[in-house]
Amino acid sequence: MKADNEVLLQVVNLEKHFPITSGFVFENQVGAVKAVDGISFEVLKGETLGLVGESGCGKSTLGRTILRLHRPTSGEVFFEGKNLVELKGKALRKVRRRAQMIFQDPYSSLNPRTTVYEIISEPLQIHNIATGKECVERVQELLNNVGLNHRFVNRYPHEFSGGQRQRIAIARALALNPEFIVCDEPISALDVSIQAQIVNLLEELQDEFKLTFLFIAHDLSMVRHISSRVAVMYLGKLVELTDRDQLYTDPQHPYTKALLSAVPIHDPLVEEKRRRIILEGDVPSPAHPPKGCNFNTRCPLAERKCFEDEPLFRQVSPDIWCACHLV
Repeated sequence: MKADNEVLLQVVNLEKHFPITSGFVFENQVGAVKAVDGISFEVLKGETLGLVGESGCGKSTLGRTILRLHRPTSGEVFFEGKNLVELKGKALRKVRRRAQMIFQDPYSSLNPRTTVYEIISEPLQIHNIATGKECVERVQELLNNVGLNHRFVNRYPHEFSGGQRQRIAIARALALNPEFIVCDEPISALDVSIQAQIVNLLEELQDEFKLTFLFIAHDLSMVRHISSRVAVMYLGKLVELTDRDQLYTDPQHPYTKALLSAVPIHDPLVEEKRRRIILEGDVPSPAHPPKGCNFNTRCPLAERKCFEDEPLFRQVSPDIWCACHLV
């Protein structure tokens, strides 16, 4: 948490619903998959906000919708005071120079038919920032920044390991000198031995270039290491948002408690005394979320009102936001 608390990104009631259609000739919408369903939060300048949750809860869709890779169904996204939802054409492209994304799979996010130079220089050329010798020097500088030999510019993605490919993707994201980067599970497809290297690289780059991250991940221990605040997502909604240390020492929402109970602890004495919370049942379909609280079908503490009224995502203390009737 920065002392000046300057807000860089503000998300207000953001929704992304994917239509469900039927019919071959005339497609009629018969429903919608509510991947992101009314989410609000802020990202402070210079911080790393971690975003965690189960697979399919909408984390990646949220990141892509914030950057307008998906068009929002409704809601607002303010970046440096500008509403990205209302921007089009040149205005949107200008803002995208300031906000970039690192994708999850380094094997599919890089074009196998283009060289490293073409991959990293593409954003520079699209935005008319550099050409010719200046562009070559910039690409070499970016490769050095991410720990790769600048002589790799003429190689193709298949000639690199997974960790090296992700470094190339990071260099591409840095090409336009962005201020905000969405890291969409950038380490989940990598070997464990390489994951720490990539996370350490991101931290070094954040300090050097004054970056702000939205770090999406499954690994709760890694999120604790890199994040200053953590948001927990379940079935398209945020259920808890708080300071990193507060979340791991005193979680408020029942779903957060269940997630943290599954994280291994290195101390065998503490691990032996800890009570594991096993959630029953499966995650409901985002096309047909339950009435009331989304978590009521699996919550061991659910009461009658949890099945009737949807809990508000509210501030329960100065640093804690939570969506639960029982908190």
